[in-house]
Amino acid sequence: MQQYILDIIYVIGALSFVFGIKLLGKPESAKRGNFIAAVGMTISVFGTIFLYHTEDGAHLKNLEWIFGGILIGSVIGTMMAKRVQMTQMPQMVSFFNGMGGACAALISLVEFHHSSEGVSMAALNSLGESVTISVVPTMEIGKAIVIYLGLIIGSISFAGSMIAYLKLDEKLKDKVLPLQQVVNVGLLAVILGIAACTIFEWVEIPYALYVLLGMSLLYGVLFVMPIGGADMPVVISLLNSFTGVAAAFGGFLYDNKVMLFGGILVGSAGTLLTVLMCNAMNRSLVNVLIGNFGGGAKGGDARVITGTIKEITKSDAASLMKYSKKVVIVPGYGLAVAQAQHICHELEQQLEANDVEVKYAIHPVAGRMPGHMNVLLAESNVSYEKLVEMDEINPEFRTTDVVLVVGANDVVNPAALNDPASPIYGMPILHVDDAATVIVMKRSMKAGYAGIENELFYNPKTRMLFGDAKKSLTELVSELKNA
Repeated sequence: MQQYILDIIYVIGALSFVFGIKLLGKPESAKRGNFIAAVGMTISVFGTIFLYHTEDGAHLKNLEWIFGGILIGSVIGTMMAKRVQMTQMPQMVSFFNGMGGACAALISLVEFHHSSEGVSMAALNSLGESVTISVVPTMEIGKAIVIYLGLIIGSISFAGSMIAYLKLDEKLKDKVLPLQQVVNVGLLAVILGIAACTIFEWVEIPYALYVLLGMSLLYGVLFVMPIGGADMPVVISLLNSFTGVAAAFGGFLYDNKVMLFGGILVGSAGTLLTVLMCNAMNRSLVNVLIGNFGGGAKGGDARVITGTIKEITKSDAASLMKYSKKVVIVPGYGLAVAQAQHICHELEQQLEANDVEVKYAIHPVAGRMPGHMNVLLAESNVSYEKLVEMDEINPEFRTTDVVLVVGANDVVNPAALNDPASPIYGMPILHVDDAATVIVMKRSMKAGYAGIENELFYNPKTRMLFGDAKKSLTELVSELKNA
């Protein structure tokens, strides 16, 4: 009877995941969708704790350790989520994703040892005396494959996510070793070779599981280390799919349907998002992984930019936008750093009060994680209909009076279109230079995350408005109110 109830709970949990993901598709329903999925996960966890039993009728043991872990994890997770700033959201996503990969790897380690435990049996020796012997059962090939793949993928996800976290937090720079890709491919081949030899018992390798653990962690580090800043959102999405796949292997091992289903959902969603982002950037996933996009690999050969920087006062910028028919705002990571999303929304409202049409141009890799700008602007109650994706907004720049670039850099750099020596060459960008006037808000002339200079700043149509984004936007709003 308990098993039937548990199966029903798992079905409810799985349905809550699907329904929650559906609601996550829109900012106005995302919070409700996240809550529904969390409730489904909660009842699935507690259903497993209290209702799961093995074939011989044994229930879970060590409940004090289980609830202790739940309590500690809940407290730490809640504190981190409440304290995190919007600028640090990508780091938190990477950190939590890495923890998921680590858990999946630990599951494989525990299950390997559990399946390899010797069984004591009574037997007779040659003298007819009764003795106790230990028999190590032979692990099924299918189960061994699941254990080893879960360990490898989970370890790669953990190590890669931690490197991504450090890079996003600017505590670690891009580093490309000599023959980096050759080393990576060779290491991956060795990992798969050792796993195959061990699983199929072709060659006996001492402590093979721990050798694979160490090599997989090393591969995760080398895998993410050289990838450039402009590609970090793609990598985060890819690592997320790795964690989902590793969790699904854990579901196989425990014959836990909701864990399997949840892992498959996360893995497939992460993979689809990765593919969609690659398509939006006009690149293949292989090109992302081996191209060091935005990593400065060819930055030294990029052409020298000539021209004159022209500044604009806040008063002139406000007047220019007030008497425009159409203004497009391009948000970037600098908007998040300044925590200026709310005042940016107020600027939008002031412009609309003067009969100015306002839209937001969203680049697929703006910020540091997939959908970073969407989340940032949704937090300030910007209407979802005003967030226009790159392919849809680019033709509209020709009929736009003013483009206000707030903290964006690489996603509006014309070098991606016309400088083959640039490390971001080939990346689709927002064609803001098609507008009548471009106002760029920046603290300084410092290069963006890809580490290269921006040709847009020297364009005759461009005017630079230097200063903190939040302070500058506040003064623009004040100018519009008093005009």
